[in-house]
Amino acid sequence: MKKILLTMLVILMIVPSFVFAQGEKEDENVTIEFWTHEDANRQKLEDRYISEFIETHPNVSVNVTRQSSTKMIELVQTAFAAGEGPTIFNLSINDEYPFMAAEVVAPVDFKAAGYTSKDSLVDSYVAGMLDPVVIDGEIYGLPLELTNWCIYVNKNVFRDAGLNPDTDYPKTWEEMFEVSKKLVVREGEILTRRGYDFRYPYYLESMVPMVEQLGGSLFSEDGTEAIVGEEGWIGWLTYMQKWGPNGENLGSPTYKNARKLFNSNNNDISMATTGLYQQARINHDNPDFYNSDDWMVVPYPKFENAVKDVAACYYGHYYMVNDSENDATKKAAWQLIGYMLSHGEEYLTNVNIIQPTKALMNSDTYHNMPFSEVFTTDFERGHVVYFGANSTEIQNLIRNAVEGVMLQNVEPAQAYRQLKNSVQELIDEE
Repeated sequence: MKKILLTMLVILMIVPSFVFAQGEKEDENVTIEFWTHEDANRQKLEDRYISEFIETHPNVSVNVTRQSSTKMIELVQTAFAAGEGPTIFNLSINDEYPFMAAEVVAPVDFKAAGYTSKDSLVDSYVAGMLDPVVIDGEIYGLPLELTNWCIYVNKNVFRDAGLNPDTDYPKTWEEMFEVSKKLVVREGEILTRRGYDFRYPYYLESMVPMVEQLGGSLFSEDGTEAIVGEEGWIGWLTYMQKWGPNGENLGSPTYKNARKLFNSNNNDISMATTGLYQQARINHDNPDFYNSDDWMVVPYPKFENAVKDVAACYYGHYYMVNDSENDATKKAAWQLIGYMLSHGEEYLTNVNIIQPTKALMNSDTYHNMPFSEVFTTDFERGHVVYFGANSTEIQNLIRNAVEGVMLQNVEPAQAYRQLKNSVQELIDEE
């Protein structure tokens, strides 16, 4: 009898553990397609983070695709249109918001990303930094970086042109025009050295603020009227026409991006619009130049007759996850994103990009970055870039207006009317 009872007790002890083992399913094998824009410094970190993540998540494999920021916009748009979007991607918010509006990206999985609740996630960031990725109370992205742009100055080019960079750098757009005329070098009509050139084709971030300085705006306060303030828009388009090859020939969207030339210190560009991240890229590409006193950062200019003091818009690149993936893949994607973003200080130190958490923005690491005070002051002068369901289309329409006046000699008033009509049609259709 004792033997029977002992046998039954052993069986009862074994069965639950067997049932539990059967119920415990191994993590499903998943493949994450991770698409992001190129950055040599960030790539080093990401490659390491991905390797570390895979070590602790052996069921996960990650394929990384990197392209230029402009090319990545096209790739992501084309892929989602074909129903084949990547698992994880990041673009600037004005290019990402349409995917939120189209309901093709997944809400943040707070627990997978390492948070106990939505409130704990929101509380970890500076107020308002997650607002651009919120719809109906759901959060759809986590910020890889928050960026604003100031003006980088190569002092060597100023000196070569007989100018003092510390006193002659432009504070207004009118001064930018006159200083650039002194800095440019041409072979015939071809510019071999530019003083400054604009950040084509990021018109929403870098040029709409110029319109706002002159009293214009993208939309009326109630959102019903587009391209408001005729005088401001025509004034800006006139400035761009005078800047271009049919005017004083100081620059053009047909030339290589000024930011991409700046690091080489080859006497071909003096000033470029770019962010704090540029410093890490200078250090990577040209450490001698980085460690010299031959460059500096100055505030975004404003027009002499500006009615509003507005700096370049700030924007965020947010990691988002494709909602068409299965649950296991989405969970793994948010786990990977959470792991990468848990290294904010290392991103700032090595890549000079800012993840706008309270801890990082209040850290000595941030405040000790070269020229961080210039970026902080301009951040306070600026506002978030426009984002909406039609933000990409609106940016393209502004691009058409700019290229029209600069390259095709379209009258600024005509370009303004066409732009206003086209954007108005877009918002009327919403």
